[in-house]
Amino acid sequence: MPSSARCRRQRTPRPQRHATKNAGMFNAANPPATWASSMPLNRRPVRLLWHDEQRRVRSWTAQIFARRADGTAMLADCPSHAAAGGERALKAAAAMTRACEQVGWTYRRLEPLEPVLAANLRWLAGYRHPRNQVRPALTAAVLEAFAFPRPLIEGVEAVGDPIEVLPAAFHALWHGHLSVPLDRPLHERVLVQPGAVPRSEAVAAAGPGHETGRWFRDVR
Repeated sequence: MPSSARCRRQRTPRPQRHATKNAGMFNAANPPATWASSMPLNRRPVRLLWHDEQRRVRSWTAQIFARRADGTAMLADCPSHAAAGGERALKAAAAMTRACEQVGWTYRRLEPLEPVLAANLRWLAGYRHPRNQVRPALTAAVLEAFAFPRPLIEGVEAVGDPIEVLPAAFHALWHGHLSVPLDRPLHERVLVQPGAVPRSEAVAAAGPGHETGRWFRDVR
């Protein structure tokens, strides 16, 4: 059983960094309502030590830590492919699961994202900053333009210059005020419809001094 845990930073191999980044974006885009903050993810925060069946000391460092509002937490690994790490990784996952259960946490070995979904999330993540809302009136106009499903470019052009309006539309998509099927490539004719987050929240978030917002949830 695990004997101790401590914080330690480690350098992550390049393929794992990409997998961790993608998984981080996926979880950022799908936060449970109970996450403690809008930035819950920390990288490689805990190193777990335990003894195996032969009493040899083993160790593993989870790649992601996320804390919930109730004080519990999730540790996760983000393999670049399903078999990454081999038997050692699978045994470590079992040890991590047992250790997390003892303290009321959870452990997950996250599946790699599909390439199209990962590409779409990377694109929309580039528009998550509040500056892309531009102003409350534009945000309200964008949401009104997509009050019913219609192609992206049609709704955008109904509001104004696409160069100005598209960033606001992408921002609304990331934050869940609008919705598209992210398992298919984004393009100008993609069908956009109202999202799960109330429109009133989007307009309020576009006001002066706003720094954070809710993340886009419906990515499946």
